[in-house]
Amino acid sequence: MSLLSVQQLDAGYGDLQILTDVDMEVGKSEYITIVGPNGAGKSTVMKSVFGLTTYMGGEIVFDDRDIAGEQPEDIISYGLSFVPQSNNVFEPLTVTENLKMGAYTLDQFPEERLQAVYDRFPILETRSEQKAGTLSGGQQQMLAMGRALMLDPDLLLLDEPSAGLAPDLVDEMFDRIDEINDAGTAVLLVEQNAKEALRRCDRGYVLVQGQNRHEDSGEALLNDQQVREDFLGG
Repeated sequence: MSLLSVQQLDAGYGDLQILTDVDMEVGKSEYITIVGPNGAGKSTVMKSVFGLTTYMGGEIVFDDRDIAGEQPEDIISYGLSFVPQSNNVFEPLTVTENLKMGAYTLDQFPEERLQAVYDRFPILETRSEQKAGTLSGGQQQMLAMGRALMLDPDLLLLDEPSAGLAPDLVDEMFDRIDEINDAGTAVLLVEQNAKEALRRCDRGYVLVQGQNRHEDSGEALLNDQQVREDFLGG
């Protein structure tokens, strides 16, 4: 069953159109990766789903609700969370304060969700009173994901989560994403490390110049010679 359905989406920034007739589906508990060259519109798809671009046409349906053109503060209440690539933590605030900000829309703070995040990312509990700006890059990414999980979303949007991480931390980041998906949260991922992302996901989409180029299982895209030559370095 489709959790997110994007059909013939046109979107961009102001008068600049980036996406043209983009189609995409994410099933319940599915793990989807978007890959493609720089400037292909990968992040724009994600931002469009979350209401951060100029909607120009098409359909965005999340959990049977038409969310095209809605504002992020409304979209997040439907069960969809977004972790941007950069500037994704409140640096002057502590780890705990950052996580509490993730649940600001709720009338009552969910203590059980805070503990669930600490259980998933133990280093965050260890550093709970530390200012977010003093954390390492990998720890900040974990904090950003933890804050997005505070509302227990049905779909988690992740924009380049391994960007800027030391090579030895990239596998750990992918492992954490796997764990989140294995626990039942659907994942839509944009990732520069395309080979590893496709190796781990259920299905993948290749975007080129704001349009669909390929769609298949992650394994099939990895083994497609044309895709490998054009987008994965051979």
